[in-house]
Amino acid sequence: MAVRMLVLTLALGLVAGVIGSDAVTAQQPGLKLVEILKRDLIGSPGKEVIIAHIELAPGADTGKHYHPGDTFAYVLEGSLTSFDEGKPPITVKAGEILVEAPKVPHVAKNTSTTAPTRLLAIYIHDKGQPRAVREK
Repeated sequence: MAVRMLVLTLALGLVAGVIGSDAVTAQQPGLKLVEILKRDLIGSPGKEVIIAHIELAPGADTGKHYHPGDTFAYVLEGSLTSFDEGKPPITVKAGEILVEAPKVPHVAKNTSTTAPTRLLAIYIHDKGQPRAVREK
């Protein structure tokens, strides 16, 4: 009986952790992020890589944020406009890659009013850092 309670408690904790991590990205309406891979970067001690699938609903944006490390976003479907602080906007379409410099505040927006934008994002940063840091 004690083993069953332990397994149930661990399973509930795992579910709560997954829901909790999704709640962080769910704070931004119209943004869905699913981590596909998170691991140490081989050959680069102290670095990690995260690969994520991101979907932005029509008209949705990411909110103002920055990434502590290098970020690369391959547009799978739709298009995206990135508004980097201090620079002109950049629009990328399906089949193109957006490169985001570390610690540069920006907002990425799906400018379509009818179709979602889907991305495959790769984050490379110091181990233990968040994927993104929100700005107000």
